[in-house]
Amino acid sequence: MNSIEQALTEALAIGRQYVNQGECASYIPELSRADKHALGVCVMTASTDRYAAGDTKTRFSIQSISKVITLAVALQHCGFEKVFEKMNMEPSGDPFNSLVKLDLTDDKPFNPMINAGAITTAGYLEPDVSFEDLLAYSRRVCLDEGIEIDERVYESEKNHCARNRAIAYLLQSKGILTGDVEKSLDLYIRMCSLGVTAESLAGLGLVLANGGLHPRTGNRLMDADVVRVVKTIMLTCGMYDESGEFAVRVGVPSKSGVGGGILSVVEKRMGIGIYGPALDKKGNSIGGRHMLEYLSQALGLHMFGTGEA
Repeated sequence: MNSIEQALTEALAIGRQYVNQGECASYIPELSRADKHALGVCVMTASTDRYAAGDTKTRFSIQSISKVITLAVALQHCGFEKVFEKMNMEPSGDPFNSLVKLDLTDDKPFNPMINAGAITTAGYLEPDVSFEDLLAYSRRVCLDEGIEIDERVYESEKNHCARNRAIAYLLQSKGILTGDVEKSLDLYIRMCSLGVTAESLAGLGLVLANGGLHPRTGNRLMDADVVRVVKTIMLTCGMYDESGEFAVRVGVPSKSGVGGGILSVVEKRMGIGIYGPALDKKGNSIGGRHMLEYLSQALGLHMFGTGEA
């Protein structure tokens, strides 16, 4: 057994100790149907070797991890200046679906990884980029041709999106969302409803770790500058209002979703995909968070080293 396989086995055992402390997301009813005890971790290395432990082939909805994909497409389609003309790049310190600061203290969403920012991003794309285009691109960058929209999740989320609809119309009132509000919101929800696996997320992580190049063919899937921006924002904003502590403890760019996924990127080394639908109070996979903290220590993944003299 090599070190990665052993580390994944040990990480899975550690993560399972925390699962009962979390709960599946319930504000989208379909997400509450997930098995809260499901847990898995997949690593795909720069040499395209794949290592897995636990539930890594189970399909679940990508939810907020889709924000990484739509941000990358928006940066490539619209350019950096356009994307951040009406959106900031700062951690919010608030829940991902909060609209308080947008309403009271700032006219711009704090970053593209919270819902207000991601709906703004969808608004940039909606006039020119179809959902079918985004689906095809998602399959390419996740190295997974099996990705489809989960219609049950889509309908459930569409029917329970009052807060996101409020955010979208608030964005319109501030002149940030200038296109069709309902079409932009629908595109955002469709992207959140993509069915992925921990292996899909590991594939996406590897593409990002590889500077946007396909790990097998060498074809460019994302511009290098786009990858740099996306990974930086993942590090500072990707784990909701737990991003700072996560960066200290784990130290790799990551993005979570309330479907239970976590996408992590270890520069030039590997992509990591997590599935664990039991969430902590911040909306992150509780088992996944502890697995990543262990893997960071066991495999020396922290981007700033171990801290040893």
